[in-house]
Amino acid sequence: MTEPAEVETTGRYLVLLQEDAIEEGVAELGAIAGFDPNTGELGSDTLEVFPELGVAVVSGDPNLLAELNGAADRPGPVQIVEPERVVHVFDAAPAEEPEAVAVDESVLTWGLQAVGADVSTATGKGIKLAVLDTGWEKNHPDFVGRAITTKSFITGEDVQDGHGHGTHCIGTSAGPRKPSTLPGYGVAHEAEIFAGKVLSNAGSGSDGGILAGIDWAVSNGCAIISMSLGADVAAGTPYSQIYETVAQRAMAKGTLIIAAAGNASMRPARIAPVGHPARCPSIIAVAAIDVNRAIASFSSGSADRIGQIDVCAPGVDVYSSFKLPEKYRRLRGTSMATPHVSGIAALIAEKTGARGFELWARLAGTALRLPLPSTDIGSGLVQAP
Repeated sequence: MTEPAEVETTGRYLVLLQEDAIEEGVAELGAIAGFDPNTGELGSDTLEVFPELGVAVVSGDPNLLAELNGAADRPGPVQIVEPERVVHVFDAAPAEEPEAVAVDESVLTWGLQAVGADVSTATGKGIKLAVLDTGWEKNHPDFVGRAITTKSFITGEDVQDGHGHGTHCIGTSAGPRKPSTLPGYGVAHEAEIFAGKVLSNAGSGSDGGILAGIDWAVSNGCAIISMSLGADVAAGTPYSQIYETVAQRAMAKGTLIIAAAGNASMRPARIAPVGHPARCPSIIAVAAIDVNRAIASFSSGSADRIGQIDVCAPGVDVYSSFKLPEKYRRLRGTSMATPHVSGIAALIAEKTGARGFELWARLAGTALRLPLPSTDIGSGLVQAP
C-alpha cells in the first residue's frame, strides 16, 4: 500500500473567526467574498457561517485564497484559513484476521461484552449523543419509540440513510439491548440520539458539512459527537488548526468529539498515520481491536508525532443495525470502534455528570490496559462505568 496522495479538496475555504468577534469577522469575509452591504443579500454558496463554532465556509473566485490569507495575516477577526477537504466514511479493506475466539453472542454482541456494557447499570439515559455520518434508517423497527432528532446537511438528500454506515454506527453507540432479534448491540441504549447526515448516500462529504453538523450538535447540547469519517493523510501532514480550535471550543461548551483513526494500515508491513480530523490533539482518536484483543490489521496508528491514538475499542466483525431491507450487518473498521467509545462516554457522562475534558479524562483513565503498544491503542480498551 502506498502513502495516500495529497488530501482532496473542494475549492472552497474554511475560515476560523475570533470567538468574541464573529459578527466583525463575517462582515470582513462578506466584503472579501462579494457580500453586498447595500442589500444585505448573501448567497448560501458564497458564505456559510457556523456561529457556535466561530467558523465560516467561503467560496468565490480563484483569487479568494490570497485575499483571505491576507486578512488572516493581519490583526483582526479572521484568524486562520484552510482549504476545505473532501471526507469519506472509513471503509475497511478486506484482510485476513486471526481465527476468532469463540464468544457467545446469543444475548449481546462481543463488542458490548468487551467494553463491559453487559455488566454496567448505566444506560445513557438523559445524555444527548450525536452521530455524524450517512444518516439514519428512519423505518428501522428496533428504534420505534426512541427519541431521535435528525437533520441532513447534504444538499438534495434527506436524512434517510441510503448507505447503511450511519445506521450501523448509531446502532452500536445507542441501539437496543433487547431487540426482537437478538443479540442486543447498543452500548448507551437509552441515550437521546441526534443523527446528522454529513455524508451522502455514496459515503462522501466535505469539511463544511461536518462543521455544520458539529455546530448543530453543540447548539443542541449534545455531550458527545461520534464521527466515523475522515480522510487518510501522508505521514507528517499537519493537523487542521481549524478543527483543533473547533474541538477546543466545543469541549469548552461541554461537547466531546470522538473520531475514527482510519483504516489505512496493512499490518504488520505498514502502519498508517492517524487520519483527518482524528489527528487533532483535542479530538479523541479511536483504534480498532479484534475479538482476540489484538490490534486490527487495518487500524491506523501513531505513525508520526502529530496524530496520536487515544483509546481503542472493538472494530472487527461488529454486528449492528443496518439500512432496510437488510436490517442488520457485520462490519469492520475504526468506524465500528468509534461508536463503542461514544456509547461508553455517554454511560460515563450519565453516571458521573462529567462533560468536556473531564469526560475525556474519565474515559481514558478507566480504559483497560492491554499488552499492546500505546502507539496502537492509546490508554487501552474503553470500559463502562
